[in-house]
Amino acid sequence: MLISAEVDARLAGLGLAWPVPPQPVAAYVPSVRTGNLLFISGQLPFVDGKLTATGKVPVQVSLEQAQSAAARAALNALAVLRAELGGDWSRLVRIVRVGVFVAASPEFTESAKVANGASELLATLLGEAGRHARAAVGVAVLPLDAPVEVEVIAELQP
Repeated sequence: MLISAEVDARLAGLGLAWPVPPQPVAAYVPSVRTGNLLFISGQLPFVDGKLTATGKVPVQVSLEQAQSAAARAALNALAVLRAELGGDWSRLVRIVRVGVFVAASPEFTESAKVANGASELLATLLGEAGRHARAAVGVAVLPLDAPVEVEVIAELQP
């Protein structure tokens, strides 16, 4: 079982703090719960309302910058999850699946490496409950010219 203070301490150990859950940039809601599953809408790498980078990987955004953006987008998804949990991480069973979309040039074949930025952050913060199934997909363009978007499905206690 996850203990909220431990998750918060791990985040602080990375030099990070919980962001305010980002508001949707279009006509959707941040998350939808059905049964024990919480579907978190795709999150962009916002910090204080601004994207950390824009453009295609690896042309305008390096692999390392894209990995960092994926981690930030995952952190924003966790902020949505944390709000749903009321800050009580013991209510999380596990992260079930993560989808990572990478705005990439046609020849870029390392979307999985970009997605590792999100996956590694989830595992670091949540331990075994953060290990998940995943899809990493290269796409032509993402909203607001973001380099990455991360969606999450989590299982919660009934």
